[in-house]
Amino acid sequence: MQKLTILFDLDGTLVDSAPDLMNAHNHVMRKFGFETKTTEDIRNLAGKGASVMIGKSIWGQAKKEFSKVIDEKVKKQMVKEFIDYYGQNIAIESKLIKGAKEFLEWSKKNNIQMGICTNKQEHLAINLLKEIKIYDYFEYVAGSNTFDYCKPDPRHLTNVIEIMQGDIKKSIMIGDSETDAESAKAAKIPFILLEDGYTDKKVYDIHHDYLIKDFDGIEEIINKYLID
Repeated sequence: MQKLTILFDLDGTLVDSAPDLMNAHNHVMRKFGFETKTTEDIRNLAGKGASVMIGKSIWGQAKKEFSKVIDEKVKKQMVKEFIDYYGQNIAIESKLIKGAKEFLEWSKKNNIQMGICTNKQEHLAINLLKEIKIYDYFEYVAGSNTFDYCKPDPRHLTNVIEIMQGDIKKSIMIGDSETDAESAKAAKIPFILLEDGYTDKKVYDIHHDYLIKDFDGIEEIINKYLID
């Protein structure tokens, strides 16, 4: 019998993927004649999928340059270019968050089932998990295009729990942004927030039950749910 189900966000939670996201973003911006961004900028833009990231980036520039008009067709071409380029360069500089691998191993040993709920496209999420060699820890991976909805819609989480035959009352979400927090709150499951996530919000503006810097020592929190 499963003791617990843990759902993880991916970018900024399990993996620091900002450098590879930045490289793909800047490749697209240069190609289409827009400004490039720093890794720090990308951390603030990421978290809601490629389309939102590209949209926010080019809209920010358009507001500064009133002559620039954002063509929806061009935006779609930019998003496609981003996904194609990023898909081929998905794990060049990306690395696991400190303690993540050890925590996944510990969870597996403790009969905790694990799933991914990310607003990254499903095939990109699976590719990244495989490239950084943690794919086998997860029973299910749900991306932005897996269902007809994605975070912050709570069904993104509750559907995955149901598919894995978990118990909503014995489930936890771990993420790094308000998108994760809002979906966990709406799904009525506890939420563990990682500091310095891919968001422009401050931690005190994001709902959470626990706050962690990385995965070192997180077992102490999870043990409380294993005892119940």
